[in-house]
Amino acid sequence: MSPAGSDFGPELRRRREESSLSLARLADAVHISKSYLSKIERGLATPTGRIARALDTKLDARGELAALLTPGPPGPAGQGNGGLPSTDAASWSFHLHDDGSGDFTSYAPAASPAGRAPAVVAHSSLTPGPVRNAPLEAVLPAFRALFDECRRLGQFSGPAVVIPLGVTATATLRGLGQGTALGCHNAALRLAARFAEYTGWMWQEAGDDRAARYWTDHAAGLAEAAGDQELVAYTLLRQAELALYQDDSLATVELARAAGTRARGLRVRALAAQREAQGHALLGDEDACRRALDIGAGLMDESQPQPDGAAALGGTQIPDLTAFVEAWCLRELGRPDDAVPLLDTGRQAFAPHAVRARARHTARLALALADAGEIERACAVAESVARDVVATDSATVRTDVRQLRSALTRRNGHAVVRDVLPVIAASLSGAPVPRAPRGSAD
Repeated sequence: MSPAGSDFGPELRRRREESSLSLARLADAVHISKSYLSKIERGLATPTGRIARALDTKLDARGELAALLTPGPPGPAGQGNGGLPSTDAASWSFHLHDDGSGDFTSYAPAASPAGRAPAVVAHSSLTPGPVRNAPLEAVLPAFRALFDECRRLGQFSGPAVVIPLGVTATATLRGLGQGTALGCHNAALRLAARFAEYTGWMWQEAGDDRAARYWTDHAAGLAEAAGDQELVAYTLLRQAELALYQDDSLATVELARAAGTRARGLRVRALAAQREAQGHALLGDEDACRRALDIGAGLMDESQPQPDGAAALGGTQIPDLTAFVEAWCLRELGRPDDAVPLLDTGRQAFAPHAVRARARHTARLALALADAGEIERACAVAESVARDVVATDSATVRTDVRQLRSALTRRNGHAVVRDVLPVIAASLSGAPVPRAPRGSAD
């Protein structure tokens, strides 16, 4: 992004002043420094897309502010590849439709004259033929395996790797279900809904809440069409999570309760109670939070695996989700000393590929340690988080990392804090993460 010629800074200042927010209050709300925010408003610095979207949300700009960032010029193509053909030399597009059909178009690699559309080299259409019951029954297990692999891939790679797979699988499954018997049609739609829901989660991880809402709503529609009311209920929990990360505690509680009321399975009801507890924690209502936590723990203990072997709804990579949510709530309620032992337990139980879940868990531990005054341990854990968050490009974990940076900055009299702050800054910018001079990692 380039600030040159951009209206972002002036419009940001105008909206901030209309909202009667000081530089300090808005900077604190999005976890950046007041001086950096001032530079953005004056056009001397350009925010990342994540910061721009956070500012847009806090100022209720409905995407209009974030849309003002001016893209920078593309870098030169075809250089530094040892004489091999450049992968950027030709451009192409593939449009998917709801019935599973698609259109592929390839464009000429040479630059088109100014004002003219690029020349089309090839164009073809793909129309899926009718699928009989037996072939579809044979195809669906392959897509179920693909869904499991997508979820696994999403644990150690960025959303940009997973989202195209989810989008394509969703559209393809919708098309495969056309003209088949009702049972196979519903099975295809149900699996399409799972792909759509996970795609929505990946968009949230990419920092685009509008795309996350679209795909979550799309998942709800597909699940409704397939008669999967449990997945419909779970999409309400996904909406509650979006509200949670926007600090909308009332909406979090309301959506979680709606999900719990609609769900019939024990697992989704348990997840709904836990999400409601998080909303109460943000409200500072400890009694209501603890009641919801107790309900969630009881339901989670009673829940059973899916009888058909389907992947469980919700995250499954955190070894003790009940303890994690309780610790999350305790820290928000101002009890970091009680949160630390819950987060410390089971830290070594993460699967090697579960980098995203480990980053989420460890970021909350670092926050609790910082709040509890255990600065050296917080810094050691922070270095581990910084490396994981770059690997997974997680916008939600970066939210916690920004809080951690603010908490540690207030304690920069410690040498270990001064050492680790550049590491945290690198992880927030997506740059390669240097090792802190002290070379420690927890």
